[in-house]
Amino acid sequence: MSEDLVIYMESRIKMFNEELIHFIQTLEIPPHLKESMLYSIKAGGKRVRPLLVMASYEAYRKDVKKTIHTSAALEMIHTYSLIHDDLPAMDDDDYRRGKLTNHKVFDEATAILAGDSLLTYAFEIIANDPLLTDKEKVYTIQKLSVASGPQGMIAGQTLDIEAEEKEITLDELNQIHKNKTGALIQFAVHIGAYFAGASEEQLSYLDKYSYYIGLLFQVQDDILDITGDEERLGKPVGSDEINAKNTYPSLLGLEGAKKYRDYYAKEAKNALDKANARQSFLYDLIKYVAHRDH
Repeated sequence: MSEDLVIYMESRIKMFNEELIHFIQTLEIPPHLKESMLYSIKAGGKRVRPLLVMASYEAYRKDVKKTIHTSAALEMIHTYSLIHDDLPAMDDDDYRRGKLTNHKVFDEATAILAGDSLLTYAFEIIANDPLLTDKEKVYTIQKLSVASGPQGMIAGQTLDIEAEEKEITLDELNQIHKNKTGALIQFAVHIGAYFAGASEEQLSYLDKYSYYIGLLFQVQDDILDITGDEERLGKPVGSDEINAKNTYPSLLGLEGAKKYRDYYAKEAKNALDKANARQSFLYDLIKYVAHRDH
């Protein structure tokens, strides 16, 4: 990563984390529930989705304050999905980001309720955002509900579960991850640029950019499940194969997956050029997502 990107990411993440935690800490709710919500929120993570919201906004305007509430809502929804993914009924994982998963520290019922709370509270945060107009709030809530719901992330999760222990095509795998991983990423890029006043044409090219970024993120995840360092990843490697998951390496081989990773990165760059956003941190984030080690 370039030094400029490191500085950019660290400054934005520090500011964002403080706001994100504050949203939950100020809630007057049962202490055990709050503790469970904060446990997963504070567990770390790359904050890629909030970074994409802010970077997309900054491709056209300065001062990211307008993006903070929506970025927090987006990260809460992402975190809720991880809590539920880790449950015994789903992926049955004991560790997430190097720490015990939520249901292992608390219990399954509390973990489910913490996830439910993060999901529903996310939309309250957007509805109460003092920097958005009523029109912007409705637009944001509609887009995020589609991206996180049965037409987006949940559709992808369902298709992923149904594909276990079955042979599927590359197109079918792309469809899974377009929804499971890509829907929230596409929302992040789209909404940041929308807040900044990007044109319809620019938004359409940014949607293409985020489509390829979503696939890029997932193919690198799959590669790291084979080649990654467990200490850096914070979870055991090889879990995809154990769980009979369809992955890019399982369909294409490791070298084939790397070739597709490079292709997705190239297409993301091309889309960014057409959106007149090449001179932004969205461009630097392509390399970061493609070559991250955790």
